Amino acid sequence: MTSTQDAAHDLARLSVNQETLKQWSLPELAEGCAALGITSVGLWRAPVQEYGVQRAAALMGDHGLTVTSLCRGGFFTASDPAERAASLDDNRAAIDEAAALGTGTLVLVSGGLPEGDRDIAAARERVADAIGALVPYAAERGVRLAIEPLHPMFASDRCVVSTLGQALDIAERFAPDQVGVVVDTYHLWWDDRADAGIARAGEGGRIACFQVADWVTPLPEGVLLGRGQLGDGCVDLRGFRTQVDEAGYRGAVEVEIFNPALWARNGAEVLSEVADRYRKHVL
Repeated sequence: MTSTQDAAHDLARLSVNQETLKQWSLPELAEGCAALGITSVGLWRAPVQEYGVQRAAALMGDHGLTVTSLCRGGFFTASDPAERAASLDDNRAAIDEAAALGTGTLVLVSGGLPEGDRDIAAARERVADAIGALVPYAAERGVRLAIEPLHPMFASDRCVVSTLGQALDIAERFAPDQVGVVVDTYHLWWDDRADAGIARAGEGGRIACFQVADWVTPLPEGVLLGRGQLGDGCVDLRGFRTQVDEAGYRGAVEVEIFNPALWARNGAEVLSEVADRYRKHVL
């Protein structure tokens, strides 16, 4: 291979999540990725809605980009019937948006405990019930629901599903092509059962999305916006990538970093750095 062909081959599985380059508009993201030879992106609902779902789909297509995931659906844990109905309606809209963008993966963040609620097991069961209500609608539109476990520090306010095992316990109630799981290094690196969960997910054909970010200490922007650039922290990123590959996953490796320090920098510089760090620490 020529050096150009080698570079393109290196980036063949790389997907850049939109939040990694939050300072960029959708057109800037599309143009920047295409210029660097990156062929996949992960998108978020709010900026896509602002730009226009159909326009966004056309923009990605015009630049030869595949949308590997749409974030996010979920937030299923409300016990109030009206709130639960509103959540289901919003998730149906998210499914429609994913289908319009041509991605088969809608990432679900389950939701935290309602105010005053201390029954986390019941909250997880409401998550399962909501997913069951959405599965037929999603299946008709060719969209797979992907349950993302979040680090336990998010259990109270964002996600009562904290481990890959908990995510699989819900996902395995449904067909593998309808409900899968997200393996995200930022959320799972600490768990000594993650490797067993990855193997279990692979055996069941459940890995719908693989996302990478590093964990740096101290967290620079709190629990939500403290994700580290690849290679800046303590996560064995290549080890995770090897595990998901050995489990049979052949999809994209999506870099999803929420970090204001990256957002304050030149977008093209950050994107080039992401590609270099991906080669160095993930491949």
